[in-house]
Amino acid sequence: MNSYKPPFHITDKMINLISEISEQVGRISLQKDQHINPHLRRENRIRTIHSSLAIEHNTLTLEQVTAIIDGKRVLGNPNEVREVQNAYEAYEMMLQFDPASIEDLLTAHRVMMRGLMKENGCFRSGGVGVFDGDVLIHMAPPAEFVPEQIRQLFEWYQRSSMHPLIKSAVFHYEFEFIHPFADGNGRIGRMWHSLLLGQWKEVFFWLPIEELIKSRQQEYYDSLAQADKDADSAVFAELMLEIIRDTLSEVEVIHEQTDQDSDQGSDQDNDFVLELLKVLGNQTLSAAELMKRLGLSHRPTFRKNYLKPALEAGLIERTIPDKPSSRNQKYRKVRKQTI
Repeated sequence: MNSYKPPFHITDKMINLISEISEQVGRISLQKDQHINPHLRRENRIRTIHSSLAIEHNTLTLEQVTAIIDGKRVLGNPNEVREVQNAYEAYEMMLQFDPASIEDLLTAHRVMMRGLMKENGCFRSGGVGVFDGDVLIHMAPPAEFVPEQIRQLFEWYQRSSMHPLIKSAVFHYEFEFIHPFADGNGRIGRMWHSLLLGQWKEVFFWLPIEELIKSRQQEYYDSLAQADKDADSAVFAELMLEIIRDTLSEVEVIHEQTDQDSDQGSDQDNDFVLELLKVLGNQTLSAAELMKRLGLSHRPTFRKNYLKPALEAGLIERTIPDKPSSRNQKYRKVRKQTI
């Protein structure tokens, strides 16, 4: 039987923070039939991606990240653009991931790091350290121990009856301590923390926790280092609970403001569809031609934000409806019937 238990202790501060957070989650859950509206979800997701990548030294602005996710061409470092596209794809898959599945963890890493490193979707094969400039601040365990350590960590989380707010923060610390990948540990660790919390309460799938981590980035790193020194992750768990509480406080305020315009959530989708109809005009065009006219380069974004909503609304139609994936497929506006 796996008797592994991460080294940490529960503090009075943690208990008080859990009480505050639980009250906040309860209030939010009573609003809008327990769901954050789609417009706010989208804004939070973009803020999450921007902040998580900025922590990893991606220099693209929030506006640039938004444009990339909208499928627009952006002048910037190609690797940084790729990081945004990968992160968006990974977060879009988030609801499909099982937080208890190591295979899903590897899939998330493969999607997040595709085209950015060779060892994507697999545990590291060599040693790795965390540096602050030229100073080594953490030497991760040898690579041969990683698969077993991750297995033990996942099993502990599922076995533990501790409150998800505490054990997810402990998981986050232990994940970063093991440092299972050659690169991408920070962004995957933060994403998995949100996934674990989302399993507890759905609102955590849409919280931009990474934005407050970024604003307290030095504290975040200092608490990781202090937990290493103490051989106890309590200090890190306390910081993460503070960040979660403060993020929820911000979301409560924004949520109240956004509720006043309940139909605003579909405005962005409508804008995309109207833009598509405008460039289509009375012509019959292929997907590639439409993307060129829209100034788009990312096909999945084009399909998700423009093509699919227009098709589902019955505003455009395929020229070969019985073969949706045909290489000769084109699109045209649906002609109004006259009597």
